[in-house]
Amino acid sequence: MSSNSQPDPSTVRYDGPWVHRDVHANGIRFHVVEAVPAGSAPADPDTPLVVLLHGFADFWWSWRHQLTGLAERGYRTVAVDLRGYGDSDKPPRGYDGWTLAGDIAGLIRALGHTEATLVGHAEGGLVCWATAVLHPRLVRSIALIGSPHPVTLKQAVLRDKRQRQAWLPEFLRCQLPRYPEDLLTRDDGIAVELMLRDRVSAAFAATDEFTDTARRMRTAIRIPGAAHCALEYQRWAFRSQWRPDGKRFMSAMSEPVRVPSLSLYGEQDHYILPSTIRQGERLATARRVVAVPDAGHYAHQENPELVTAEIAKLLG
Repeated sequence: MSSNSQPDPSTVRYDGPWVHRDVHANGIRFHVVEAVPAGSAPADPDTPLVVLLHGFADFWWSWRHQLTGLAERGYRTVAVDLRGYGDSDKPPRGYDGWTLAGDIAGLIRALGHTEATLVGHAEGGLVCWATAVLHPRLVRSIALIGSPHPVTLKQAVLRDKRQRQAWLPEFLRCQLPRYPEDLLTRDDGIAVELMLRDRVSAAFAATDEFTDTARRMRTAIRIPGAAHCALEYQRWAFRSQWRPDGKRFMSAMSEPVRVPSLSLYGEQDHYILPSTIRQGERLATARRVVAVPDAGHYAHQENPELVTAEIAKLLG
């Protein structure tokens, strides 16, 4: 595929032991990928629901291991292309914390459930934190991979030089007009592969699975509108710091999360530092923190068996 061609959104509907569905919630259409336990009906409200939320420049494929692994353990497991990503709708607005939490609350209801466990990586984890605070009755528990509480992350960037140097330069680059979109999509999306390679362990980067995952991510980010929407998450997070909506959001997020939570981090993650993940006890009153060996920032892909087993413990 040439660098000038743009993939159709449907190219991310990869075949596997799952079902692709379109679900309308919070005013837009979401592409979700669902795996259910053997012998269960797809919409059985008595089967506990787990919703998987990917991170920046990614899409549902990030959760392929957990989709099958958790379904095999008896859970209805749904991986989502977040607003603006993959084959989900790409509206011009709605990339603020309030709306993103509303997306997931709406999805839980649209899937026929009254509650769910949310699992998120990086930015998807921030959506988990927000949903747990803003829609607590719908959230049974949350699991985060490489995703500190948003208040903790802000404090770490301000106070910890190492975390600031690791995280802030890219965050600031995302604020520029047009250039970041071009960077993410030029040369068939090579910047996404370089980002992935930089943040995973050297051992995982040398595998065929890494090569395959990078190829799929490069395709997904070049879907029309996906790069721009991905960057809008980052841009709202920056702009809102000086606006009333952002101040209200951070004030709301200062309320402790009281549902059970699990924070996982790769021992080799140099993007979100382990020290940052371990902070924030006050903001999560029932939290367990687990280090994942042989993994960087994408622990759910680098060491999927351990991550899936730890999530299963949370689900109980």
